[in-house]
Amino acid sequence: MESNKQINVLIVDDSTSMRNMLENFLHHDPYIKVIGKADDPYQAAAFLKNQVPDVITLDIEMPKMDGLTFLKKIMAQHPIPVVIISSLTKKGAIETIKALEYGAIEIILKPFVEEGNQKEGIQLIIDKVRAASMAKVKAKSHTKYEVPPKYTTDAILKKKPLGINVQSNQKIVAIGASTGGTVAIQQILQELPVDSQGIVIVQHMPVNFTKAFAERLNQFCNIHVKEAEDGDIIQNGLALIARGDKHLTLKRQGTNYVVRLLNGPLVNRHKPSVDVLFRSMANHVGANAIGILLTGMGDDGAKGLLEMKETKAITIAQDEKSSTVFGMPREAIKLDAQKFILSLSEITDYIKHLTNYKSK
Repeated sequence: MESNKQINVLIVDDSTSMRNMLENFLHHDPYIKVIGKADDPYQAAAFLKNQVPDVITLDIEMPKMDGLTFLKKIMAQHPIPVVIISSLTKKGAIETIKALEYGAIEIILKPFVEEGNQKEGIQLIIDKVRAASMAKVKAKSHTKYEVPPKYTTDAILKKKPLGINVQSNQKIVAIGASTGGTVAIQQILQELPVDSQGIVIVQHMPVNFTKAFAERLNQFCNIHVKEAEDGDIIQNGLALIARGDKHLTLKRQGTNYVVRLLNGPLVNRHKPSVDVLFRSMANHVGANAIGILLTGMGDDGAKGLLEMKETKAITIAQDEKSSTVFGMPREAIKLDAQKFILSLSEITDYIKHLTNYKSK
């Protein structure tokens, strides 16, 4: 159930201009209140002794104590939803992926405002804080200012008529996720056998972080995990993570399915978009596809999952109990887009079952 309960935010950043910008952006949402600003983790710790916010925005690179160390302390002593503010560097990307493993909920990339796109920057900050708050306080608020246009999947990929002729028996798994998805995806992939079905994944995450995320996953998994590149062949034992700045689609090429990365506007305010991937699966893979919609705020992927179901694909929505934020799966269930509602462990077992069935 949606709520207009106030979301209290503590901003932790060593940059005065960044603290002020975040505060200014968050003030555009009448239900978000900045209750404190700290320029280092020690000031933040002192603040937390007197008042506990619903969400903390936390810079990774700070003097005196780095953000990762402070995050570990927060999660050990008093878990609070944390949105990481990270710079676009190789070190920043690696540390941000570790922060997600340590319990951070969302990522905001510096700089998050480009010339002429302040509205998108405002919407981004508000959406990330809302999503983080949903992971705990289940509060969602509504803005009164003008928001950027929200494009549908049609802006990237047109829907094909039902009844496509699929000339292959290759099964492909498509996974979509947002808030809380990095942990969920890791839990699934690290349990899969080396010959598991080919997997394509859209996780809402900024560019460069998707590559670091894929490389991190590859350290833990039996299957090979990499960031998707245009022309990659989808094959067993391989999981491809969508780039953070391209829509991930696939097409039939000879006897193979290959990745096609597309530019274009944000769809459902996301690029990559889960709806775009799922429509591509419906258009080209049909009944041989398995669509899985995991934890996340918003509705990206819900309509795409329904399109997959209409082409006789197996469609799965993560259940509420195992979801960090039961937003995207809930919207899919409202549309009756899912064939199954499964927990995270049941989803893993289902993919493993596909592999076992294939090998018999």
